[in-house]
Amino acid sequence: MSFDSDVIVDRRRMRRKLTFWRVAAALVAIAAVIAVGSAAVPSGALAPSAGAIARVKIDGLIRSDADRVEALERLEKSAAAAVVVHINSPGGTTAGSEQLYDALVRLKAKKPLVVVVEGLAASGGYIAAIASDHIVAQQSSLVGSIGVLFQFPNFTELLKTVGVKVEEVKSSPLKAAPNGFEPTSPEARAALESLVKDSYAWFRGLVQQRRGMDAAQLEKVADGRVFTGRQAVDLKLIDQLGDEKTAIAWLVAEKKVKADLPVRDYKLEPRFGDLTFLRAAASITLDAMGLNAVARQIERAGVVQSVEQLGLDGMLALWQPAGSN
Repeated sequence: MSFDSDVIVDRRRMRRKLTFWRVAAALVAIAAVIAVGSAAVPSGALAPSAGAIARVKIDGLIRSDADRVEALERLEKSAAAAVVVHINSPGGTTAGSEQLYDALVRLKAKKPLVVVVEGLAASGGYIAAIASDHIVAQQSSLVGSIGVLFQFPNFTELLKTVGVKVEEVKSSPLKAAPNGFEPTSPEARAALESLVKDSYAWFRGLVQQRRGMDAAQLEKVADGRVFTGRQAVDLKLIDQLGDEKTAIAWLVAEKKVKADLPVRDYKLEPRFGDLTFLRAAASITLDAMGLNAVARQIERAGVVQSVEQLGLDGMLALWQPAGSN
């Protein structure tokens, strides 16, 4: 019996040692992946040195983003000679677009800045673009979509079909209205329309001020449509047709930036972005070492983060072509 007890104790001791070394090896492997990831980050992720033009890219949906604001503030204090902002965005939340606009205006006060519309600068993307004093776009680029919307799903008919009724007790009729579980009341719809109209008036005023339009010019462009770059020049939505070289030529001519300066990418996202690569590498490493439960937790965290990134809450300054919903 004592022999069996000694064997059991030895096995438990071996298991503990094996677990310790597995965890230690996993940590070393993850640290190595992080080190490789750090080395792989382009040098443009750091603030450009003196004698360089910073290239900033704003792609996809625009949301409130403190990391992006901090990155732009670092760029303000850098030795970069000028900034070229490339925009390819359908917009996003009104608050996020306003935040980005304000950050770009502050940056423009410190550095010569020009915007290049690559494919799309619509709605909130156009709000960001007009932070610049000069906007360049390709002939086939789409710009504009001056307007605001508030969207919400209504499940009333679906709930009737499945026989579900949502009951609630609230302090006043407009609290949490609309909720999507009952028909929208005229009072709730009027309240939403008031929000949309107020934000739309702000958007219109911003465009009129920044683009130097009179009332008649503003009416031509502020009905929610997008325009091609060719149309946008005549409508004063942009200043010039062209690409990055055209934008740099403007910086040279108007802002006295040296013509021979190199252009360096400046990344706005955090150093490791959304950590997708590192998360996948860590999960594979842990799987290989037998720590499957830990690996599954890492994967689930990534799924949750990705799902959360899909949502756009609040008032939207967003261009949505028909059939995109």
